[in-house]
Amino acid sequence: MKKEYNVTGMSCAACSASVERAVNKVAGVEKVAVNLLSGSMSVEGSASESDVIAAVKKAGYGASVKGKEGTPSGVRKDEDTMKTRLVSSLILLALHLYISMGSMAGLPLPSFITHHVNAVLQLTLSMVIMFINRKFFISGTKALLHKSPNMDTLVSMGALAAFIYSYAALMLMLLDPMGGHMYFHELYFEATSTILTLITLGKTLEARSKVKTASAIQGLMNLAPKTAVVERNGREETVEVSQLVKDDVFILYPGAAVPVDGVIISGVSTLDESSLTGESIPVDRSEGENVSAGTMNISGNLRVRATRVGEDTTLSQIIRLVNEASSSKAPVSRLADRVAGVFVPVVMAIAALTFILQLVFGAEFSYALSRAVAVLVISCPCALGLATPVAIMAASGKGASAGILFKDAAVLENTGKASVAVFDKTGTVTEGKMKVCDVIPLSGSKEELLGAASSLESMSEHPIAKAVATHAASEGITAEKAASFRALPGYGVEGTLNGIELKGGSVKFISSVTEISADVTEKTESLSKAGKTPLLFMSGDRVLGIIAVRDDLKGDAAEAVSQLKAMGLRTVMLTGDNEKTAKAIAGEAGFDEVISGVLPSGKEEHIRRLQKTGRVIMVGDGINDAPSLTRADIGMAVSGGTDIAMDSASVILMNSSVKAVPAAVRLSRKTLTIIKENLFWAFIYNCIGIPLAAGVFTPFLGWSLNPMFASFAMSLSSVCVVTNALRLNIMDVFSRAHDRKKTFRKEEETVEKTLVIEGMMCSHCEMRVKKALMAVDGVVSADVSHEKGTAVVTLAKDIDADVLKKAVEAQDYSVLAVK
Repeated sequence: MKKEYNVTGMSCAACSASVERAVNKVAGVEKVAVNLLSGSMSVEGSASESDVIAAVKKAGYGASVKGKEGTPSGVRKDEDTMKTRLVSSLILLALHLYISMGSMAGLPLPSFITHHVNAVLQLTLSMVIMFINRKFFISGTKALLHKSPNMDTLVSMGALAAFIYSYAALMLMLLDPMGGHMYFHELYFEATSTILTLITLGKTLEARSKVKTASAIQGLMNLAPKTAVVERNGREETVEVSQLVKDDVFILYPGAAVPVDGVIISGVSTLDESSLTGESIPVDRSEGENVSAGTMNISGNLRVRATRVGEDTTLSQIIRLVNEASSSKAPVSRLADRVAGVFVPVVMAIAALTFILQLVFGAEFSYALSRAVAVLVISCPCALGLATPVAIMAASGKGASAGILFKDAAVLENTGKASVAVFDKTGTVTEGKMKVCDVIPLSGSKEELLGAASSLESMSEHPIAKAVATHAASEGITAEKAASFRALPGYGVEGTLNGIELKGGSVKFISSVTEISADVTEKTESLSKAGKTPLLFMSGDRVLGIIAVRDDLKGDAAEAVSQLKAMGLRTVMLTGDNEKTAKAIAGEAGFDEVISGVLPSGKEEHIRRLQKTGRVIMVGDGINDAPSLTRADIGMAVSGGTDIAMDSASVILMNSSVKAVPAAVRLSRKTLTIIKENLFWAFIYNCIGIPLAAGVFTPFLGWSLNPMFASFAMSLSSVCVVTNALRLNIMDVFSRAHDRKKTFRKEEETVEKTLVIEGMMCSHCEMRVKKALMAVDGVVSADVSHEKGTAVVTLAKDIDADVLKKAVEAQDYSVLAVK
């Protein structure tokens, strides 16, 4: 069971690592992921909410169960709080710097401000700034007491070290009123004030960037209206959307947003669905069609019956998916997480070592202290902690606005690494709307052919069956439904009418029960080459005729395939259609490879074979796609598909346009690039900054770093990481302008052998032989044809011919030769 929590008090990657360690120790917790950016945590397992919350609190942080709305917790509130602190700190810092350094800059100071008065004023201003920014000290001390020091610990220790040293110098000044002014130059109160103010500046900019990063998610939440016009007791009433229940009838006037999901009872209108699908062109909706919460009614008036309300609406589910993806962790962040877990203690040790070594090599106490303080304040675990989650959140939001929903961060990362894209044909590459294009009677009239076909197909829910039945009805054919109806998936249908046996289906199926003439075979092949699917129908022992159906290619299918190929992916079309029809459709779309004649149960097998060459994307929409969507490394379900397909997929495409597939790959690759850039700069910043602050380069190059500049650099480092991720917000995921062809590892070499087999009579024989061959270790695929009397076997390694021969002969067939 998965539960979501809000976590408060985290300031850096060390904090999130500490929370993860604490929750992982709770009995019943199987998996935990903490997101520093959104202040959220997802926990899988049987652990109780109270135990999880108690563990977080024991670690020094706050926790609560996330509200049902699943909003990003406190992001905008943090920004407002930071702004107030920053403005106050900046005003006081300006005054502090004027008093402490004004004379050095030639600025006049009032005559009453002597060295002693100056020092006391600096102490006062520094203490006020420390009070304003007391959160650093409270959080840092709590973390230290819980043995999990964080960024606030480093900042507070650096600021406090400079303050204590300066306070000691001030006491010496006050104890010696006459000669104490010599200690005036040992005051570093301005360093304390500057460090805290600049860190607050960085945190404010970071909070502002976080708000922008979460803006896409917040935008989704703002799509649904707060009120709705409902019909109750014969009158129209305006009620809160939260009061709507299933089966309520609500009214949509032009310009109104749809409050919940529903089905149109009456009216015709045009709706803008771009907020959910990313498709800018408005769509026409009429009676019987569905509308989704968050979309906009443009023209006519509609009466709609609510079908899904509250958390069940499409919009609510999208928000939940985006939040879950944003809160999850990408595999690429594992190294950063490991480093973050030990980063702060290591930095504290380096600071202590720096101080000791500077003193050992003869440096003055104040100089040694300034080096140690610089090390503490320049170190930035924030950049490491934000490098991945800020990019994931931005990408998840960007994907949602384009109608692409990634279920978790791992999927978002791996989509761009896929080397093969496999498409189901019907409803994915094609429109999914079968139409009868040819009716060819052979041994009877057109009416008899359509009548027999309608009797059978009216009993089936298959898209092809519906097309045939609809066409027959449009021709005025009213046929009695067949009795003893039976559907044979992948082959056809059969039944009886008035005691006469009827059969209908593929050429392969009919040829297995009767002999087909060369003339009929020629006609079916001609139809197949034209991209049509020929169906044969029998009444008794007569072949009544041919009915050909066609499913037109989607308008953007060829462009989508072209884009994927340009990015280096191998494109494959997987279909149950016969070879000639499949090749015709695949040729129009431009696929690299077509796999035809695949039964629903065989799709997973082909996905498994393709996975031997690299990561595989499977795009589908039907119930029979569910196993292959689950088997693929990345399963993409096209909107409008079945609920089972949606549940099985790891990416949901809200728009039926297949151009969303290359867009998803493009977004994934860009996100991964930004994550790698962020991690590189986070690591390189600390690798250069810490030695520079410690004074390692001073003896050789004369380089050193003042603690105040160190705090400024630390502030900018996390801001740069967040700002870099914000580039995703302006990315056009559908533009191929910056696509680059990616080179993948060479495909595994395979061996192909052909077995000449005697004794196969029908499709059932084919299945027996294929099953026997696929059971042999090393066999990748087997293409068996009883018509040709062959089995073409693809092998991952060279297998002895006798092994293949024995496997087939064990099924009571004779193998005449192995080529």
